[in-house]
Amino acid sequence: MRFYAVKADALSYSMENQPSSNMPPASTPAPAMPPVSDQKDIEDNKVLAAFSYLGILFIIPLLAARQSKFAMYHVKQGIIWFVVVIIVSFFMWIPLIGWLLGLATFATCIYGFFQAIQGKYWEMPVIAPYAKKINL
Repeated sequence: MRFYAVKADALSYSMENQPSSNMPPASTPAPAMPPVSDQKDIEDNKVLAAFSYLGILFIIPLLAARQSKFAMYHVKQGIIWFVVVIIVSFFMWIPLIGWLLGLATFATCIYGFFQAIQGKYWEMPVIAPYAKKINL
């Protein structure tokens, strides 16, 4: 049993039975794990899943590979990404800031495309939590 007493001015503070400092706090969230999908599903649908990051073309895997967990994972992100691209397109007319946003949008589309082609479950920063809430 550990007991610490610290007195500062008129206040006193004590701690009993505290966990050792090398243990993580109880509220540490577990790392996000990608959905379980077999290798055959990934190989069969990775080309279709790549279309998810190419604007409105997310409809192709949505209709053609509805049974694939891998394709649906990327389609969900593609739907949210499509909305983001539409919003960013309103700002692209602003010199420099809009152009940089457009360039970042294009680079993210290409990166997502290649992650899906390689058969990886890639979580888009900021967008992935919203995509997980979509039920298809």
